[in-house]
Amino acid sequence: MLICPHCKFENPNDNKFCQSCGTSLTNKTCSKCGADVPFNTRYCQECGTESGKTWLAIITQTTSTTAQVEDEKLLQNTAAQDYLTQLNVGSFLDRGKRYQFLESLLSRENIPGNTQIIVRVLDCQPFHISPIEAMLENQPQDLVIPSLSVIGIPSLAQAYVLLQRESPSIIPEIHDAWQQDNIQFVLLEDRSNWQLLLDGWQDHNTHPLQRLHWCYQMIQLWIILGKVNCRHSLLDLSNLCLDEDQTLGLKRLHTATSTDNLPIDTENAGNPLTIKDLGRVWYSLCKQSQRTELGSIVQMLGDLEVGKINTLEELRSRLEEIATEIQPAAQTNNSTQMQDTSSPTRLQDDDWETSEKNEDAPTIILSMKLRSLEDAGRTDVGRQRDHNEDYFGIENSQQKLELPRNRNVQAKGLYILCDGMGGHAGGEVASELAVNTLRQYFQANWTDEELPTADTIKSGVFLANQAIYDLNQQGLRSGVGRMGTTLVMLLVQNTKLAVTHVGDSRLYRFTRKGGLQQMTVDHEVGQREISKGVEPSIAYSRPDAYQLTQALGPRDVNFVHPDVDFFEIREDTVLLLASDGLSDNDVVENNYQTHLAPLLSSSSNLELGLSDLIDLANEQNGHDNITGILIRLKVSPDQQSWQ
Repeated sequence: MLICPHCKFENPNDNKFCQSCGTSLTNKTCSKCGADVPFNTRYCQECGTESGKTWLAIITQTTSTTAQVEDEKLLQNTAAQDYLTQLNVGSFLDRGKRYQFLESLLSRENIPGNTQIIVRVLDCQPFHISPIEAMLENQPQDLVIPSLSVIGIPSLAQAYVLLQRESPSIIPEIHDAWQQDNIQFVLLEDRSNWQLLLDGWQDHNTHPLQRLHWCYQMIQLWIILGKVNCRHSLLDLSNLCLDEDQTLGLKRLHTATSTDNLPIDTENAGNPLTIKDLGRVWYSLCKQSQRTELGSIVQMLGDLEVGKINTLEELRSRLEEIATEIQPAAQTNNSTQMQDTSSPTRLQDDDWETSEKNEDAPTIILSMKLRSLEDAGRTDVGRQRDHNEDYFGIENSQQKLELPRNRNVQAKGLYILCDGMGGHAGGEVASELAVNTLRQYFQANWTDEELPTADTIKSGVFLANQAIYDLNQQGLRSGVGRMGTTLVMLLVQNTKLAVTHVGDSRLYRFTRKGGLQQMTVDHEVGQREISKGVEPSIAYSRPDAYQLTQALGPRDVNFVHPDVDFFEIREDTVLLLASDGLSDNDVVENNYQTHLAPLLSSSSNLELGLSDLIDLANEQNGHDNITGILIRLKVSPDQQSWQ
């Protein structure tokens, strides 16, 4: 089957266009020049931009476990020799002619068994779902690994599947895997363009606390990789890389049998690895980068080598002590007081839950600064309405200071989304009036460099309510003829945010650590009953469960009780303000991995991402107007606060 890249609809293999949304299944639009580019070509024929989907292919020939294994060569098997000698640029990795070589195999002769050959391949059928993708999508989590073994998926592929569930951003995505004769093939996400950890380590702008954080991440990976005998993955410095947010990742997995050229010597070849081997990786990083400015780090590595540090918990504790030494006590105290319910960026990382974790260990909260703020808004009438009662407003201002060793962005943003009700000359009037009233109010009442107080924000909401209420009174509107609107509003002051809402328009937050979170609770009958202790299934069995309990305009200020909440951004975040035309039927909850998660990357286009969301809502809802506002905030540790 062909999976549409736009709406994820499953199409027959011979379709040229998606049966659901009409998207081409044979061509894509070049991101640079806009030309149509066949999906089975690597470069745009008009401007030369690389547009094809590439994967990293790992080719391994298995060997026996007999005494003759040392004399066994990669091409000794006749079938393997006949196959591998035909592989050149332009030829195909698989018999189905899907994966085309972009480079020649090097040293195809006299390569010992179990050595991994790494090449890049072009996916000439990118919309075909691979067998392993189909199986993983439909298989219960606890049956994945046994099923992989039964159908003959290579053992290395099983390790990727297992580890991706524990730390998906650390381990490269596995796309396909199979065995042909005695040759194993695994296709992975291509991370060849990621920055090397060594380069980040030796960058003079990298603060020592950041290096300690990478060390801490390696400790957690050491634990996780031990479950699948892949700790050797951490011993190859060329295998350690950083994503755009400076988070540690691996290019691929090394097992104990695929480590021919590791640059870090282990203590005893053939014996299980120890934390001394991990310490030698850190020593090599310091030595090659000449970044050993902290005597305490050198002392820690020495103690590790001579056996004064024997457990991972002792090693973690020493890292915490060094972090406390680096970060002034005053900053630590201030940061500790700023802890809230959001996911903090910290030296001690809560992403990994292990039995060895010490819950009483001190936590160093890192002060964060805003690196960039981007936004996009769009509204659509939907497929069943003849007019649009939604309205939105976006205002932001930014000041950027960029120096060789410092980049600082100061930003203020106001984002308002309203879903009107009341029919022609009613709902659209109320929603637009609410947005404009709030815009004017905050232009006059938000002039300093701090977020407005909760009372100030509520006063603006009450003012918008009064403006609509007065129109209703002047027009002698009554009953269902009274105009009104929902409201969700976000205020951004650098990394600090405030959200207020009335009705069922929502704010969602997505981060790598926290996943998707709904930041607002709908003001409707069902939620009201749940707050009273009624079971959700019973609360939403009522015929009026989705009836609004609050809205702006129909009633006076005594009946409006906006919720106001404050939170702080401590990691890269995508925020989505959505009317119910977008959020109904769990569209966001069911599709955030494909439609929100990719938008964390700075390389993704928010305008296109929002268009995809609107189109998706039209396909799965379409019964109402659809409006969304996307905001992407990128942050980084505030090195100025560490000085």
